[in-house]
Amino acid sequence: MLHSLFKLAAETSSDARRRLLHAVTDLFFYDPEPTGMSKHHYGEIALRALPHLDAEARQGYADEVAAEPNLPRSVANALAGDAESVVARLVLRLSPVLTDRDLAAIALNQSQEHLAAIAERVRLSEGITDILVERGDNDVLKTVGGNEGAAFSEEGFDRLLERGREEPAIPRTVAIRSDLSEGRAERVMRMLVELGEDDDLALQPESEAAAIARQARRQRLEVSQLLKDLKSKARVVDEVLIMLAEEDRAYHLAQVIARASDIGVEQALRALLRRDVSGIALACRALDVGFPAFAAILGLRSRRLMFANKDIEEDLRRYAQIDMTAAERGMRFIRIKAKVA
Repeated sequence: MLHSLFKLAAETSSDARRRLLHAVTDLFFYDPEPTGMSKHHYGEIALRALPHLDAEARQGYADEVAAEPNLPRSVANALAGDAESVVARLVLRLSPVLTDRDLAAIALNQSQEHLAAIAERVRLSEGITDILVERGDNDVLKTVGGNEGAAFSEEGFDRLLERGREEPAIPRTVAIRSDLSEGRAERVMRMLVELGEDDDLALQPESEAAAIARQARRQRLEVSQLLKDLKSKARVVDEVLIMLAEEDRAYHLAQVIARASDIGVEQALRALLRRDVSGIALACRALDVGFPAFAAILGLRSRRLMFANKDIEEDLRRYAQIDMTAAERGMRFIRIKAKVA
């Protein structure tokens, strides 16, 4: 192995650099808790290799390491700030390493494609959404407006609605969020009615606004009731997971898994949407989630992360091999680690 690495290091071709980086990456991530020194050395190797790779090779590497919590921050920033948005996309969406300062710098200086990827993150602070709302195009605004993990300052929310006056799809997207306060929901509904009246839309604005408002309220109440039903054992968790997965409600699905597993919603949502399936598989196995329900969850993941059907079949096969006792032990460790952190 070492001989092969030395041989690759002596070569200067793009393909040799790519193979060297992947080989060193496999070694680095084999250790679940690398030291600060090993992180530093790995980061140096990655940063030296990346400029020698073409965009396709950089994207392949970025997709592989995007959600890794041990990825050196310097490498995460290099990938997230790559001029090619296809390289940066998954890192911007999934990396737990990037700080608000990192995201702000990228949001202020990079393309709309970079901003769209940031807008899909599991959690966004008010400071980041302020920048997205100010700089983003309509696609970015619709994405961040519908992201239930995105927090908005009052100024940011007002600015989002103001910009939505030019694109009614933006307030419509905001209106169906299940986490809106009553005050904000009413403001969105008023705007939809005003836009319908002022712009003479072909749709019936009052009916449309009322339908959206009812849907938003229904989803908020529905999730609350589902959690109560699970607690009282009026419903089984598999039934709820299948329903939410088939409706593509990732945030609500994470809420249910988080409550059932006694972990944070952000933690559950990140596991659900990580490229590596092991986290969500562990949580589901510990809950004794059956194969139909886990298959539905994998279907949601395939739609969100653009996986192929063959990946679902392989993930189901691996899920069957997870020992439940080991999964429960792993989840206990995760809960303890989260409380200590």
